[in-house]
Amino acid sequence: MGRMRPSRRTTLLSAAALAAAAVTPATEARADGGRTGRRRITVPGAERQQVSRHADLTTSALTGTPYTDPADWAGLAAQGTHNPSGVPGVQIDGCFPDSSRLNTAHGWNHDAQFVLRLPDDWNGGLVVTGAPGVRRQYAMDTLVSDWALAQGYAFAATDKGNSGPDFYTDGSRPGDALAEWNRRTTQLTRAAKAVVAQYYGHAPRRTYMTGISNSGYLTRWQLENHPELYDGGVDWEGPLWRPDGPNLLTFLPTAVARQLGRAGDEDMYAAGFARGSEFLWPYHEKAYWGLTQKIYRAALDFDYDPACPGASAGTTAEEIFAPCPSDAAYDYAARPREVHDAVARISLTGRIGKPMITLHGTLDALIPIRVQSDVYAGMIAGQGRSRLHRYYRIEGGTHVDSLYDTYPDRLRPILPCYRAAFTALTAWVERHEEPPASGTVPRPATGDLVNTGSLT
Repeated sequence: MGRMRPSRRTTLLSAAALAAAAVTPATEARADGGRTGRRRITVPGAERQQVSRHADLTTSALTGTPYTDPADWAGLAAQGTHNPSGVPGVQIDGCFPDSSRLNTAHGWNHDAQFVLRLPDDWNGGLVVTGAPGVRRQYAMDTLVSDWALAQGYAFAATDKGNSGPDFYTDGSRPGDALAEWNRRTTQLTRAAKAVVAQYYGHAPRRTYMTGISNSGYLTRWQLENHPELYDGGVDWEGPLWRPDGPNLLTFLPTAVARQLGRAGDEDMYAAGFARGSEFLWPYHEKAYWGLTQKIYRAALDFDYDPACPGASAGTTAEEIFAPCPSDAAYDYAARPREVHDAVARISLTGRIGKPMITLHGTLDALIPIRVQSDVYAGMIAGQGRSRLHRYYRIEGGTHVDSLYDTYPDRLRPILPCYRAAFTALTAWVERHEEPPASGTVPRPATGDLVNTGSLT
């Protein structure tokens, strides 16, 4: 049996927050106790809800108000990304009952927080997502919410039930923290459908699941395990979890070893990292590899190194991003059965039940495409579900689009291709128009790479 979890301690992974500046709000919001101009709203199962009406639900207006948080979505999009604005409607902020207290938004110090947005000009659809990485419920506001609302979709997002670099302290069994992510997404989807029916007078005609990174994983898991709730989904570089590997704990130790001078380039290639991505490795050494390995290992393998990260991943940026030296020698295959069982609790099978489009950058230096989405596409095929799947390898794409600002001659943002993929998905589901065949999408030599993209 694994040890019990240490006591919870809230810390903020907020290099982004230091850079995020509040601006004067361009909208007035009025909390109205759940009443709106149409109907009273009650979020099923919510412990707390706060309803407000806004002249504009997009980030151009909500930034600087309590209704979004730039720290949640900082660093995800490339500079110059065009987002729509001017979408009036109603927002519901709230939380479901939960015992953990990692999410400090609204001063609630309460996890399982969510946001729902209901545009006045509704197209009959609902888009559900969750926070990528260990961010909170507003993390998808610039990548998904602004654009989806402008298309007329209702929007729902969850913090996944725990957040921040200490997310692994939530739960008493190995894997509890990550397993909660899937449960909270299912909970929010059901509640959001009910809210949409209350507000507009009928249930959504179409419901789509989508997300990037960890919320891409949520998309995969939901379409495998609860296809009855959705009509389709777009998975943007979701990580792959399998009890026998590959998974994050099979390749990230090599990256940590390289970070500590104990592995070379050939070791990295053997682990799955792409040749040609070397220019991105110094950034990932500072911002991703050590942190990601230690906190996910702590969530799934309680007994490997209880002292690192211990009760907290750290209180300063230097401590939070620092690797655990012991992780350089981490051998997932040799770990006890309970560790593999913990990974099995969150694993994917490839048995999707509704149409799904997957996008992944060929230069992803955190979730290497060769040992992640390439493998998952093969799993879907092995389950006989290829007819429900399209897989686009985005040449020059990496894990976050903001790195394009530093390397515009070598990278490309994936967001324009994501928007093309979402449009293709809805045409596939609603009009039976087949998307382009799966394949590698070449990097354009010219043009506005930040705002223009396709799947061919």
